[in-house]
Amino acid sequence: MSKVLLALTSAALLGLSGCAGTETKPADKAATAKPAISAEAQAALSTAQADVKAAKAQNALWTTAESALKAAEEAAEKGDSATVLKQAKLASDHVKKGLAQLNYPMLKVGD
Repeated sequence: MSKVLLALTSAALLGLSGCAGTETKPADKAATAKPAISAEAQAALSTAQADVKAAKAQNALWTTAESALKAAEEAAEKGDSATVLKQAKLASDHVKKGLAQLNYPMLKVGD
């Protein structure tokens, strides 16, 4: 009796282990694809990314510009073109101001 029970248990475990390795594939790839943003929003995002990269290279990147770029990239993943445009333009504007700040005179305290 115990040999039969052992054989049935082994067969059941062997059958279940075959199911453990199967993966479920999405039925429709369009459902898993990222939503697209408008061409204008994509261009603004690309410009903002390039601007932030240039500002980082000159150590003139403001944290607000970096945060705005991150928000624009997150909005792009969600397909929100209006937010991408707004945040990308804000990032580019803050980068330009940060780069302009490099030309300000040094402030001396004391003699």
